Amino acid sequence: MKIKKGDEVIVIAGKDKGATGKVLRVDRSRERVVVEGVNIITKNIKADAQRAGKESGRVQVEAPLHVSNVALVEDGKPVRIGYRIDEDGTKVRVSRRTGKEI
Repeated sequence: MKIKKGDEVIVIAGKDKGATGKVLRVDRSRERVVVEGVNIITKNIKADAQRAGKESGRVQVEAPLHVSNVALVEDGKPVRIGYRIDEDGTKVRVSRRTGKEI
């Protein structure tokens, strides 16, 4: 998976197409990412002993998106990612559009 936590991404498919945000979590086994402010759902929360001091009610949270529905952003445009091996042997991500390191 070429997208990591903290990357700036744009949604390229779905109801939030065109929205940008920062990746909060990555689930590699399910190929999902959670993007800040994107794919908001409303959850009903019950009051219980474990959540002492917190009320029941409705909260809005970000739901996971499939990684194929997002792309990294460079200069406001979606870019594809490749890899390059530097002289010292480290593997770095590069933009396929400009060739710059990400």
